[in-house]
Amino acid sequence: MTKEDPIVKALQQYTTCDVSDALIKLKYHNGGFLSGLTMWSPHRQEGTTKIVGPAYTVQYVPLDDPRPKHPTHYIDTVPQGSIVFVSAPAKTPNAVYGGLMSTRARSLGAVGSVIDGRFRDLQEQRDLHYPIFARDVGTAPPAELVKVVAVNVPVKLQTDEQEDMIINPGDYLVGDINGVVVLPKEMAEQVLGLMKRQVEADAKMQVAIEGGMSFAEASRKFRG
Repeated sequence: MTKEDPIVKALQQYTTCDVSDALIKLKYHNGGFLSGLTMWSPHRQEGTTKIVGPAYTVQYVPLDDPRPKHPTHYIDTVPQGSIVFVSAPAKTPNAVYGGLMSTRARSLGAVGSVIDGRFRDLQEQRDLHYPIFARDVGTAPPAELVKVVAVNVPVKLQTDEQEDMIINPGDYLVGDINGVVVLPKEMAEQVLGLMKRQVEADAKMQVAIEGGMSFAEASRKFRG
């Protein structure tokens, strides 16, 4: 059995917003937020589902890309405790991920999948109670348009909103009802320290505001 990553264990108690707040203080762009990726399974944007784990990245490219197709199926080498991050070319109409992928990922111990593109078999995903975050759903399989060329390589978020958001293998991904954030692995310890202090301060603020204190006063008193 794989030993639990202490960073993952520590991150479990925090929300994606907590992570973003800390990353913003450290001047990491957009607080690590990955725009356009929302929860589809086990429910659509509701419930307490949260996934935390290191990224196992998968890179799809158009068929005319000169790079050779990856020799084996990426889903058979998903590490236990990881989050599968599938990168598809922007505006690909076909789905690049389906129910059988989740069946295999779950059997290997993955904690969820994040699809930067479309996925399919939504009811199957929900029947598995497997967490899926994605841009959208679709019906068609990917093979007529795209191919996998690499796994565990840096991939770029496919959106015009964010031009410089990179997900590296092993970076920590956190997903919940608020969305998905990427926490660079080299910043994890520093972020955890910041989050502890800011969450404690915000808890004191909430009590004070509920007692009648203004937001501005509470912010000055507890956030400094």
